[in-house]
Amino acid sequence: MTMDPLIQDSRRIIVTLANLFKRENLAPEFQVLSQGKTNIEVSGYDNWNGGTTIYGISCRIPLELYSNIELEIQAIEQSIKDKAETLFRSYPESWIGEVVISPELADEIHGKAYKISHEDLVKLLETQKSVMVSVSTGGARIQEVNSDYQSTLPEISEALRERELHNPNPFKDLWEWYGKWSDGSLPTYQSRRAFLSEMYSSTIETIKGMKTASVNPVFEEPTGWNRVDRSMGEIKLRLVQADSEEQYQGIGLLARETLISLAQAVYDPELHPSTDGTIPSKTDAKRMLEAYISSVLPSKSNENIRRHARASLDLANDLTHRRTAEFRLAAMCAESTNAVINILSIISGRRDRG
Repeated sequence: MTMDPLIQDSRRIIVTLANLFKRENLAPEFQVLSQGKTNIEVSGYDNWNGGTTIYGISCRIPLELYSNIELEIQAIEQSIKDKAETLFRSYPESWIGEVVISPELADEIHGKAYKISHEDLVKLLETQKSVMVSVSTGGARIQEVNSDYQSTLPEISEALRERELHNPNPFKDLWEWYGKWSDGSLPTYQSRRAFLSEMYSSTIETIKGMKTASVNPVFEEPTGWNRVDRSMGEIKLRLVQADSEEQYQGIGLLARETLISLAQAVYDPELHPSTDGTIPSKTDAKRMLEAYISSVLPSKSNENIRRHARASLDLANDLTHRRTAEFRLAAMCAESTNAVINILSIISGRRDRG
């Protein structure tokens, strides 16, 4: 069987593409092709005009690179496709169908943001244990504390499931616990304390050994600007998981895009005239935010709010291009972006009570 000449040359085509992008200083395309696992495969066939073979290019790239360029993926795919079309001209009856960039599959989760911190979960478990000790050693009456005990059960169970830990406590209420310690198997106060200590100790020690990774916003509730809320949630998760310069830069890029989404959510060109007479583009977050704040809070005394929004955007831009990006700068960028979102949500009335 004759080997498809284009498939036979696929490796050389990919290398040539990478070198072309490098020569043109197109870094994202070069990174995708040089760092990823790229393949050219037949994806279809068209009988028109004597027959044309359709090829697809798939690029599996490292997760950190994917996170860093995620917002530009479609543009990069199109750029690679356009360049590939030039090389495909050397192969008769051949056509490039699509370019697909996707992240390499990971084997494990590196870090995780939990709804309840490890410290708070340990406190819940120790409080639960203390209540069980109390009712079984002549302390609190079951009737007085059972409802509080039951109310924390779902929260504890969910937090343990998140961590893939077994719930050591099988007692659904304190009456079930009463049935256990009053059946004669735990006749003394000491035996009951020892039983509970053994029941909880392994789980509590395991949780204490876990590394806490959490980001706590001032407002727990989302703003209702769906795109902004999704982006801010992604920033928080990335801050928890990031451990490289590229990943910290990716947080800056996402923060900048989040502020653009925020500006687009609040800005109305008919209601909020630009402060310098220039009509903002759809990605000019600085002008849109200044126009909105100036219109809603038309006072020189509110310049500090406008300055804060500008500074947050500048910090995000700085982080995106900083070659020495590290956690502290990324954390400040995330915090300042979150602050601008909350300030705008307060100004717009989305945080009003009642």
